[in-house]
Formats: sequence, C-alpha cells, structure tokens
Amino acid sequence: MSLTPVNTVNVGIDFGHGPSPVGRLAIRERKIYFEYDRSFIARSLELSPLRLPLQPGLQSFDAMLFERLPGAFNDSLPDGWGRLLLDRAMRAEGILPEQLSPLDRLAHVGSAGMGALIYEPDKGPEAAGEAIDLDLLAGQAQAVLEGQADEVLAELIALNGSSAGARPKAMIGCNPATGAMIHGGIDLPDGFEHWLVKFQNAQDGPDAGAIEYVYAQMAKSAGLDMMEAHLFPAQKGAGFFATRRFDRDGRKRLHAHTASGLLHADHRTPSLDYEDLMALTMRLTRDIREAEKMFRLAAFNVLAHNRDDHAKNFTFLMDEGGNWRLSPAYDLTFSAGPGGEQTTMVLGEGKAPGTEHLMKLGLDADLPLIRIQEIIAQTRDALVQWSALASAHGVRPANIKLIESRISSSNK
Repeated sequence: MSLTPVNTVNVGIDFGHGPSPVGRLAIRERKIYFEYDRSFIARSLELSPLRLPLQPGLQSFDAMLFERLPGAFNDSLPDGWGRLLLDRAMRAEGILPEQLSPLDRLAHVGSAGMGALIYEPDKGPEAAGEAIDLDLLAGQAQAVLEGQADEVLAELIALNGSSAGARPKAMIGCNPATGAMIHGGIDLPDGFEHWLVKFQNAQDGPDAGAIEYVYAQMAKSAGLDMMEAHLFPAQKGAGFFATRRFDRDGRKRLHAHTASGLLHADHRTPSLDYEDLMALTMRLTRDIREAEKMFRLAAFNVLAHNRDDHAKNFTFLMDEGGNWRLSPAYDLTFSAGPGGEQTTMVLGEGKAPGTEHLMKLGLDADLPLIRIQEIIAQTRDALVQWSALASAHGVRPANIKLIESRISSSNK
C-alpha cells in the first residue's frame, strides 16, 4: 500500500444499475471545495438537503468538524476500527496518518463504502469471494488491537468497508440456506446476502455479542424496525453478533446518511436532543409514521439503558426516487454514555430521562396520546424478557444482574 496524494475526487452514486456522476471534490491549500455535476442537478435528488444544497457553482466548507469535508461524504469514511486499520497499514509503509487528506481517505473507500456513494480514483482493496473463518478473523482483529499482525491488515481493511464504531467489524456475504460465509464484496453470488459481523474490542467482555443479540430480540418485540440478526457460534465467548445490512438488497444500493452528517453534529460529544431528531425525521420524510418510528427508538434507548445513542447511530435512507425514510435501528445494546448520561438528551434531560420526558417528546411531535402510551407499554413489556433471553444465549450471570437492575431503574 502506497500513498499518491490526490487533489481531486470524482463523486458518483450507484443505486445498483451502475454508477452515475454526482460531482467533484477538490482540495487546495487544505481547503475543500465541491461542485455538483450538471447532470446530477437535473435529477433533482437532494443528497444532503441541509448542508449540501443542490445548486450549481463551487461550495466550500470551513468547519473543522469533518476536516472541512461535507457531512454527506464524511459519512462514507470509516472511523474507530476502520480508521485504525488504514492508519496502521500506512504506518507500516512509512506513511504518517497526518499525511492523508480526507480526499485520500475517500479514495481508499472507493466503491466499497456504506450506502450508494462511490469515489474515484478508487484505491480501495479488492477482496475475492473466498470463504472466511469468523474465529480466525476475531483472532486477527485482536492481534491488531494489541499492536501486532501487520501482515493481515490488507484483508481486514477489505472486510471493513466504511463501517463506523470502535468494535472490529467485517462485511461478509452470508448464504442463509447453507451457512456459508465469504468476503462481502459489492456483488455477491446468487443465494448470498450482505451481512455485518462484529468482534470484541479490548473493553468488551466475552458475552458482548450475546448482549447485543438479546437487545435486538427485545427491540423486535418492542416494535422497532430491525434487520435480521444472528448470533454466530464462537470458539471463545458467547458468539459473534451479526446483522443483515440495511443499505444493500442484492445488487440494489441505498444512499445512507447519518444524523451526524446531515446536521453536521459531532458524534463524539453530546450534541443532539431527540427533539432535534424528531424534527429532522419530519423534515426529510414528511411522514408522521417515520416520526413515530424515531419516537419508538427513543423510547427503547431510554428504557433499555442504551446511553451511547450518539449522532452516528441514527441513519436515514434515500432511494433513487429521492424518497427518504428512517433506517432500521442498529447498535442497540446496554451502554453508558458520557458521565453515565444519555448521549442524546430527551427535551434537555440527559441524566435521568424517563417516561414523563418521553410522553412530552411524543406530544410535542403531534403523536396521538394513545399511540405514545402504547409504544411505551410495548417497550416495557419487551424489556421484561431480558433475564430469560440473556440466560438462554450465554450472557454472564453478573451482567444479567447488572443490566436487569439498570433496566429496572430506567422503567420506574
């Protein structure tokens, strides 16, 4: 892997019928400029209506939040684990991470990122459709976290795509009928689906995957829109959590845009309120049913004690017709936010948000009182399943007790 700095990047979009131009990014004296292609403007597709308006002419970005990169394109970049992999690979070649511009990083995403956006030149690694071993990958990921195993960096980069978050991940192709797993490239053989698998990081316990899997089951019971999830067996620990990707359906791709990118909100610090997310949902979708989905997600996160609900954990999807909807929920698990508080507040309350705050949130969004009450009641009923489900899927007794106590305190 070598570094040949790029000064311009062509941005395209591929909904599954082949790429078409969106525009061009350029960097001059550390400042980034973007201009839409005229043919894309004619399509009237708003990729990022709040921060990247669909208009002719150069647009420049001075905010340092995303290293002056528009949020729509920053969403294509991996952070956490994915950034660590690329930085480690570059260091192994004698290249400092500071030498990489945001455009260099987009070129290394190429056409393998989340969502439908693609970037040229495409310097992303190619991954063949060969079989993979999850236990082997987990061991390789752990070795990288411990500062070893530089020889496997290229393979792990190819499997990471542009996924975000601190936990190691792999984008795989999974055949539900046979259980076969292969490298999850852009195109998969017939019978295979695009899935994402998570592995442990240094802070996780051996039952982290099982905890997230149980949370996914409770979320489904609570009425949340969820992709199919699975707990793959592991040689060590309770298993690997995996979920089918919501930005892929066979060869079809959807444009994915996080609340962080849409609002230019920092996901590393508390920067949002669920009131903001309800308003954003209505702004994009103009559909009260989608706002109800966001409210249901807020209720689950608050009552299930998922406090790491930062701005990148909310995504909106746009199809090729320009229609927006809230993505299925993801990254739902027991967690503590900064200082133990809810990362996304509920009407200004972060320390101890509860039913009264959720009720007012729903009413302020013009949801019917009866629906608000039904959603909260359904969420509470789903969370009652925690201990039984956790025991059945290998969660450690100490964690069952701890999480039960936190869920109970959140539901008082």
